[in-house]
Amino acid sequence: MFKFKIKRLYLFVLQTFLPLFVMTFFICLFIVLMQFLWRYIDDLVGKGLDVAVIAELFFYAALTMVPLALPLAILLASLMAFGNLGEHFELTAMKSAGVSLIKVMSPLIIFLAFVSVGAFFFQNNVLPKAQVKMWSLLFSMRQKSPELDIPEGAFYDQITGYNLYVKQKDRETGMLHGMMIYDVSNGYGYANIIVADSGKLSMTTDRKHLVLQLFSGESFEDLKDNSTPQARRNAGMLYRRESFKTKEILIPFDATFNRMGDESMSNQYIGKDYTELRHTIDSLTVKADSIGAGLADKLRDEPICGVAQRKIIYKDKKRYTEPIPPVVLPKAIDVDSIINSMSVNDKRNVIEMAKNKAVRIKQEMQFKGYALEDNLAVMRRHEIELQKKFTLSFACLIFFFIGAPLGAIIRKGGLGVPIVISVFLFIVYYIIDNTGYKLARDGHWAVWEGIWLSSEVLLPLGIFLTYKAVNDSAVFNPDAYLNFFKRITGQQQVRHIQMKDIVMNDVAADVAIAKLEQLKANCEKFLSRYRKRQNYLAYWTIGYDKDAIRGLSQELESTVEYLENSTVVLVINKLMDFPILRQLYTYNPVGNKKVGIPVACLLPIGLLGYIIGSMHQKNLKRDINLVVKVCDELITLIKENGVVKVDDNN
Repeated sequence: MFKFKIKRLYLFVLQTFLPLFVMTFFICLFIVLMQFLWRYIDDLVGKGLDVAVIAELFFYAALTMVPLALPLAILLASLMAFGNLGEHFELTAMKSAGVSLIKVMSPLIIFLAFVSVGAFFFQNNVLPKAQVKMWSLLFSMRQKSPELDIPEGAFYDQITGYNLYVKQKDRETGMLHGMMIYDVSNGYGYANIIVADSGKLSMTTDRKHLVLQLFSGESFEDLKDNSTPQARRNAGMLYRRESFKTKEILIPFDATFNRMGDESMSNQYIGKDYTELRHTIDSLTVKADSIGAGLADKLRDEPICGVAQRKIIYKDKKRYTEPIPPVVLPKAIDVDSIINSMSVNDKRNVIEMAKNKAVRIKQEMQFKGYALEDNLAVMRRHEIELQKKFTLSFACLIFFFIGAPLGAIIRKGGLGVPIVISVFLFIVYYIIDNTGYKLARDGHWAVWEGIWLSSEVLLPLGIFLTYKAVNDSAVFNPDAYLNFFKRITGQQQVRHIQMKDIVMNDVAADVAIAKLEQLKANCEKFLSRYRKRQNYLAYWTIGYDKDAIRGLSQELESTVEYLENSTVVLVINKLMDFPILRQLYTYNPVGNKKVGIPVACLLPIGLLGYIIGSMHQKNLKRDINLVVKVCDELITLIKENGVVKVDDNN
């Protein structure tokens, strides 16, 4: 019977990664959940909601936040896990034993492949139901009336149709003193004002009405009626004042929590799975094509210069349109002569009529096109939700292939450096993802381009870091990038030479002088060939001789390599004055007359290339002149000071 057994190495890697993954996932989920709380806290506070309802909302909100928390958790966990392995030299021990980084990562790749598949099914089956429940609860909470908490010394306007002012409150008895009530339930033009010495506020048993019991007060009511002219003339006379010892007012106030059904949210794009989204997109596509075809037919049916283009016929009680044959004139009409024969006013009228007709048709088509725009906007939202069911799974894999190699490179575990790097990368991912989402939502980009933008940007980064980590390349070595930049831009590089502790072959003075004189002669020969600056056409068709430049560079390096064996500090220091002759493409970009002439005609690209190439050629001649100067100085140093011995055989 076959028994499956995990290798001890794989088990060790899984035991290192899984606890960190679980911990970082819940930490990230808690952080994004707090962000959700601060965003919607105004809809929750002061509503008197039950703890069970709030807990249910947070549960569904936590499920909807999984697509944000999961990639960040994978990135942070992989950074910490491989950072710990590198910091404790465990990764070094594995590599020294012949285990490659890809083999170390293989159990986690398999594990995260299952996580990615599970993320798709979560996005497709669980997330739509969670989003429907969450938004239904949130909208229900928004519609619930706030709990009564009337402040002292300020007007309270949370009771619909009433503004209450309380001078002082008795916390023990619940009595309100110095009350002023503005009843604007019939409109601000018919406000009733009630002033009372004290009062008490209570709720009916069904929690749908407020009972306001007032003591020792007066009410002022404006009885004006604006329905007739006579009533408006007597408006200032219609007024009533009432004094009371006890008065009760019943105010409608629904304090119950009415939960909204899930049906309306289930029909939205957030509540649909892959099959339902695909079906809706197909239906919306057919509808959009139908609306667009109708608008196109409407435009084609518009008369041109008063001549109809199509005619309507009815056949078997159905409406059809067919094109009208064009009118054939025996002689072409000179429209310009007709216009010129008109008076100035007639010309103005004709142009104004044509302009007004064009504007009218344009506005009519734009108005009819609003339905098409709305249909396309809804279709884009469905397509976005459809693409998101795949982007989460892909993002999980990308973040692992960023975090694991990066952790192996930086070799820092714990919560310090990994958190900083993870937060920075996730912010970049979130900004790019949100930008792509808005471009896709507004129709500026295709939906797949906008939604997959973040993955397209981060995928090359993951490939690059994985390649560098597998090959133990120096990713964070600034000198390597600086030298690469200098090679691209043509900047001069500095030569570094150190004196050797042990010299096997001494430098002979006559041999050294011969090499230096030969190098000097070849450099002067090259400079004599290119005394003047090449013109534009010569640069693109001839350029500099690459073989000659390569030969000078090799001869220079050979001379430096021979003189490096010197035991004299002055020689070693002077050797560092030799420049490095680079083999730049811009010295001779084409070198072929048949190809160079067409390239030279590509302005302004050809002109820009000529300016850059001329600058690089100038720098090359400067370096070669410097080689000649250093050769002279070394020859003088050898002859006058005798810093090296002459070969006895000569």
